[in-house]
Amino acid sequence: MSIHSISNTIEQALAKAGLDTHSGPTQSVLETIRKALEAARIAQTAPARAADEDSHTIDVDARVVADEAQPEPAPTERAAPPSRGRFLRLQYSGTGGKRAYKLYVPAHARGEPMPLVVMLHGCKQNADDFAAGTRINALADEQGFLVAYPEQSAKANGSNCWNWFEPRDQTRHGAEPSIIAGIVREIGEAHAVDERRVFVAGLSAGAAMAVILGETHPDVFAAVGVHSGLPYGAAHDVASAFAAMHGAVHAESGVHAPARTPSRQVPAGSRGVPTIVFHGDRDATVALKNGAAIAERASANLASETGPLKSEVKSHTAHGRRCTRTAYVDEDGLPWVEQWTVHGAGHAWSGGSAAGSFADPQGPDASREMMRFFMLHELRESAALETAAT
Repeated sequence: MSIHSISNTIEQALAKAGLDTHSGPTQSVLETIRKALEAARIAQTAPARAADEDSHTIDVDARVVADEAQPEPAPTERAAPPSRGRFLRLQYSGTGGKRAYKLYVPAHARGEPMPLVVMLHGCKQNADDFAAGTRINALADEQGFLVAYPEQSAKANGSNCWNWFEPRDQTRHGAEPSIIAGIVREIGEAHAVDERRVFVAGLSAGAAMAVILGETHPDVFAAVGVHSGLPYGAAHDVASAFAAMHGAVHAESGVHAPARTPSRQVPAGSRGVPTIVFHGDRDATVALKNGAAIAERASANLASETGPLKSEVKSHTAHGRRCTRTAYVDEDGLPWVEQWTVHGAGHAWSGGSAAGSFADPQGPDASREMMRFFMLHELRESAALETAAT
């Protein structure tokens, strides 16, 4: 058993006892336990490295875009634990087009309705790579939920990037949003899915598409997880995508300049969806202010339903990286939006496994934190009613 497995078990026990494991004395206790385990040679961890030391290029729709190189993986750096369930390869075909996808069914699935998490990979990735880097299949075994990994096709984008910057793919009935929503329906027809707990998360281009799905399909997705992504409507072609990725802002408002409105189906002030955002402050591919813009928009849109949201800021260190968590909570203390800034991290999944690309073994475990946040929320009745009325 690795040091992370042991310490995570201890952390869960302390959390169940009502102790805050992210800050204060309890955090110090956890760090002491980890050091003691290493000193006793029960488990050892190799020092992790940042994922943005150098640069290379990738293509977005056959165009060249600056990105960062993935460091050579060290085999002992938070390796992805073996999964025990079934990892099925499937094919979806609908009016919007066709896409392959993989579905992870956890080992202890017994036919009862389970939550479903849709994971959208970044450029140059596929389902297997993204599953390895995020280690979320192991969480599915532990907590009991299904995981779907839609795969972008090389025909739709030469670099396997989701086309988040195309106006036609920023609408409810656009090809890619409708395909991903169709995959959710198809899984629901074949497996027991808790339809009130369907979530979507992604990295980079996949994160930008996850944001689009939250905007266009609030009747399907109860919450959104965004890692190193971009806000809705940030771009309308490749040139504006470059500008948004590098942090172009509106001169007057200080927020992202609005792109052409993709569709009247989704008005500028659309209803909000609970959203958790992760972003490294050394990300040289997608500027940090993109994450802030996503959190701000989600908070503003949710406020009409939740009432004014109060921000709570906490800082702590997790697995070698300092991070700042800003939670936007209602009067009962429920977080509707969380923004995690991981200090010193680049364009990579925080707390991931070196077994996958664009994954940084250091930092808070984004997969676990997203699942914690997701399970605080379920689909609200107002979402389905508003969407039906449009």
